[in-house]
Amino acid sequence: MFKIAIFASGSGSNAENIIKYFKNNPNVSVELVITNNKNAYVLQRAKKMGVEAFIISKDELHNSDKVLEILKNKEINFIVLAGFLLLIPLNVITEFQNRIVNIHPALLPKYGGKGMYGDNVHKAVVLNKESKSGITIHFVNEKYDEGAIVFQAECSLTETDSFEDVAKKVHSLEYEYYPKIIEEILSKIN
Repeated sequence: MFKIAIFASGSGSNAENIIKYFKNNPNVSVELVITNNKNAYVLQRAKKMGVEAFIISKDELHNSDKVLEILKNKEINFIVLAGFLLLIPLNVITEFQNRIVNIHPALLPKYGGKGMYGDNVHKAVVLNKESKSGITIHFVNEKYDEGAIVFQAECSLTETDSFEDVAKKVHSLEYEYYPKIIEEILSKIN
């Protein structure tokens, strides 16, 4: 049985999509949501979906074992990042080696790294007149957006696309593929 923790910092639409996707799966359960933002809408989504949520500070994440303790107490064995803006510390990465995935709203290695999230990415894509964008699902290591790439999907862009248009196209890819790719990854873990 896979017990998933979702880490999210904002709205939580991907988190909700993943929770719904695995709702009736006998082998996978989303057990909890962890956020670093006490005002994140993901907290309301988790509550509505009956998933326990924890708020942690950046200090608790990086300078204590609190997050590891929460994960161990809930017997979590896989972590999904869904719009989580803080760097995952080495103690968590070591404990969950090749069991932490992230989705990035661009085709890495382009538009990755610190500060490249959400609309920042989409604005950069438009500014640089890219003809395509997309999503990258990757394993998490100790650097932003540099873990091994598992999957990419792309969408075509037009010269008249605003960053909001790009965001809509990318979000639709996220909702379509992220849960399925998580399921594929889990099916390959012994």
